[in-house]
Parts: sequence; C-alpha cells; structure tokens
Amino acid sequence: MSFDIIIHNGIIVTGNPDFDIIEDGIVCIKNGRLERIEPRTAGSLIPEANEIIDAKGGIIMPGFVNAHTHLPMSIFKGLADDLSLMPWLTEHIFPAESKYINPASARLGSFLSCAEMILAGITTCCDGYFFEDEVAEAVLDSGMRAILGQGVIDFPAPGAPEPSDNVNNAIRFTDKWYNKSQMITPSIFCHSPYTCSEGTLKKAKAATLSKNLLFQIHVAETKDERDRMLSERNFSPIKYLDKIGILDNNTLLVHSIWVDNDDIDIIANRGAKISVCTESEMRLASGIAPVIKFLEAGIKVGLGTDGSASNNDLDLFKEMDSTAKLHKVNMLDPAVMDAKTVFKLATIGGAGALGLDNEIGSLETGKQADLIIIDVNKPHLVPMYNPVSHIVYAARGSDVQDVIVAGKVIVRDRKILTFDLEDVLERASLIGETIKGYKEEMIS
Repeated sequence: MSFDIIIHNGIIVTGNPDFDIIEDGIVCIKNGRLERIEPRTAGSLIPEANEIIDAKGGIIMPGFVNAHTHLPMSIFKGLADDLSLMPWLTEHIFPAESKYINPASARLGSFLSCAEMILAGITTCCDGYFFEDEVAEAVLDSGMRAILGQGVIDFPAPGAPEPSDNVNNAIRFTDKWYNKSQMITPSIFCHSPYTCSEGTLKKAKAATLSKNLLFQIHVAETKDERDRMLSERNFSPIKYLDKIGILDNNTLLVHSIWVDNDDIDIIANRGAKISVCTESEMRLASGIAPVIKFLEAGIKVGLGTDGSASNNDLDLFKEMDSTAKLHKVNMLDPAVMDAKTVFKLATIGGAGALGLDNEIGSLETGKQADLIIIDVNKPHLVPMYNPVSHIVYAARGSDVQDVIVAGKVIVRDRKILTFDLEDVLERASLIGETIKGYKEEMIS
C-alpha cells in the first residue's frame, strides 16, 4: 500500500485514551486520515509514500484546538490594555469595532489570526464574531479546521445594524455554510446573557437545535455579571440559562468563572461544555475558573486563547503554561493541573468541548490527520526527559516546524503554504497605523 504522507524519526505523543508515547515512531496518512501509528523497528524499511517527512527527532503530536477566540480582533491587539472587562468593552472595543470592523478588515484580521495560530500549531479553532462569512472564507483559505459562530447581540453591530435582524442574520450564515465544507462548521455565538434578551437567546438556540449546531455564549465571566443577574432575576447566570432552556450537550459556555457548586452540577447534568481562556481572564482580572471542579464533575473542558485584543497573542503553549501555574499557586499545590491534564485541555479536551473528539484531538487510526511536528533541537528544549512536560512548560509556538491538517501540509519548515503571509502583514500594518491615529485622537 502506498500512503500520501509518512512521518518518521520522531517521538509520537498520541494523546489517545492510554496516552501512549512512542519513542521512535512512524505515522502514515492516507486520504486525509491517520492510517497507521506505530513504533518503527530497527532496520525496517519506510513504506512507500508520495511524501516522506523526517521529524528529525522532534515531537509528533495532535494539532492544538483553540476552543474560543475572536479572529478579526487581531487588528485590535494592544489597543486597550490594563483595564477591567466593562471599561475595556464599552469605552474602547465597541467604539473601535463600530468604526473599523467591515468585511475587508474582518477578512484581513482573520488571516492574521490564522497565520499566528497555525505557526503555533493550532489546527482547529472555535470562533465567534461579526462578518463571520468573511471569517469563514479566510479560515477556509488558510487550511485550518474551524467551528465559526456568527455573532448575535441586541444592539447595532458590525454587519447587523438592525438588532431585530440579529438572529436571522446568524441563521443566514448557518444556512450558507451548513455542509458546505468538511473544514468549516457553522455555529451561532450569542455574546452574553446581559447583551442578549431572553427572546434572542431562545430564538438563537432554536436555530442551532434545528441543525444540531453548537451554540456559544460568554457567561459568568465577572463577579459583577453574577451579582447583577442575582439582583435582577434572582438566578445565577448559569441557572438563568438553564431556566430558559439554553443548556444541553451542544452548548459551549465560555469563561464560566463565577459559578458555584449548584451551577457546576447543572452544567454537568445538562452535558454542556466549557471553554476557559486563562490568560485573557487573568489580564482582565476577571477571576479564576474552577477548572479542577469542572473536570471532577465530568464536564468536557477546552482551552481557548480568547481574542488577541484581550490576550495579546493566540499561543496555546503559553496558555497551557499559564493555566498549569495559575491553578498550582491558587491551590498552593504543585501537583494539581499537571502537564498531562493541561495537554489534554489543549487537544482532546478542546475537541470534546466542540463535539469533535471522534474526529480530532488525538493521534488514533481512523481520525483526521491533524498533527504538528515540534523541533526540539533548541537550547531551551535540550535535554528532554519528559516530552509532555516539555510541551507544556518549555516549548513555544515558534518551535512548531510543520503543520498538517486533514492530511494536507499547510506549514513546512515554518513557512505557511496556503496564503501570502507577507501581504497579510503589510496590510495589517497599514490598518494598524489608521487605528493608532484613532486611538491618539481619542486620548487627546
């Protein structure tokens, strides 16, 4: 049998249920899927293939899954730092979005984000934003896999100036992209319980149910949000969403920081999933999501970067490192949130949170061939005693050498093969100069 791609001479971190690690392995890819994953015996010949990739002793592992982001917002990175959530949103981000987010900038920002992500080994992302049709075109061109949610909010927003049409606009997006590509799955993203009415939430949820699609929502992100919900409705944000029928196994709850044990039980019983975005939540001083309790309750949890406007980068290596260390110091226990647990959050956990764990998130025969190769021949990665520990605590996005998605090489030797990165960087710099002028005008 001839294969499409064979990767050899690498340490395979499978992330499979037994968490097998193969010290010298070979991966065979055929028709976009993983056909063989096994140790290579001494003296054995490499099977025939159209392309043979030498991992050069590096780490072969599943591509990362970014379980929450806002791709076009890369054009706003660093625009407004050192602020809490509501001033950041209302005084800086919402005004900038109304002025600068349009189809062209949404597409450009998405390309910029895709470039950053794939160069850092992220092969799948879950996005929620406006002009999502442009986002989808950019992601498709990049070669990534994605769940993309058209944003819904109850006031005029980019691409949806009439709030009464917000859900219908999202439905049009899901209709267009439903079963259009194996790489793009449409979704609906309701911004939050405090920016979307009960009627909006119910209508959006009904639309996702009709096609068995993911419903995304920011929830319980700040203490103020929880306090206001308790004061105005006598329910916690989670209990409110449950009361109006939003929570089920196709619901992705983003952040979920300010939750109590009853909330956690409700989430677990409904089968809802959670995405935590540690660095964004730290930077906005929103709090610490009780990830350990989520996992103990059997909830599927993924790790996201959030948008780079509230995180400043889209690097899940950094996100893993921060997540592990934050929980250790918070619990005063160095053993909690160990490297293996955090690795899973960024791979199979994220896939599970998005409902894709039967297809991606681990290296197992029959699954999609979404994988990356990490170059370990670097001073900060030599010597190496535990590859998983190295991935979480020592490696960086810039150590990713090759990226394969659905059996297609999209990054080779750190060069993006699917689109012109230099052109994207040039155009992003130009729009950045325009936004910089706007920011200086706002300050003056």
